[in-house]
Amino acid sequence: MKSRRPPGAPAGGTEQQILDAAHAVFVRRGTSGARMQDIAAEAGVNQALLHYYFRSKERLSEAVFRRAAAQLLPRVIEAMASELSIEDKVARVVELELDHLLRVPYLPGYIISELTHHAERVRQLITTLTGTSPEDVRPRVADTLRRQIDARVRAGTMRPIMPDQFIVNLMSLCIFPFAARPMLMAMLGMDQRGFDTFIETRRQDLPAFFLKALRP
Repeated sequence: MKSRRPPGAPAGGTEQQILDAAHAVFVRRGTSGARMQDIAAEAGVNQALLHYYFRSKERLSEAVFRRAAAQLLPRVIEAMASELSIEDKVARVVELELDHLLRVPYLPGYIISELTHHAERVRQLITTLTGTSPEDVRPRVADTLRRQIDARVRAGTMRPIMPDQFIVNLMSLCIFPFAARPMLMAMLGMDQRGFDTFIETRRQDLPAFFLKALRP
């Protein structure tokens, strides 16, 4: 028996098609700037189908936000909580962050905007993506980092730094160029190709820069 689909729905994965279109529109314009008719046009469907599959703009926004963060957050948490050496951990996070953000440069601005206007999504997001609450994720990451940092401090090869400062400093150095991309491109006179070259250079330089700052 053939499955039924709503009138006007194209054959194939309509829900995924709508989600892909919504992702493109929301990430470019943010939730407040996105309109359902723009998403329908991007997806090539009528607006009634958006409501059929997602009921409201808010539910569609939540689905897009979960997907956007799911592309990066679990792997970064895994790297931070792993037993990789400090050097390998820094290199891995830089690689994950820059590789992904080059593909979706609007993502940091979008996520920051969403969390500013929907602070409750942080808890929902972490729980959904990791299967545990923020209270469970935090010690898993911080305890591993604290143990590794303390060992380096005792050996005299690293200055003391709190795990939360370590994490925020590293993530900020990766994310800021993308969050401030239009401003940086204007200030530094870069086109898109120039910005991509700038990020590739940063990929090579950033791990050593970050680790050097931790030396005693």
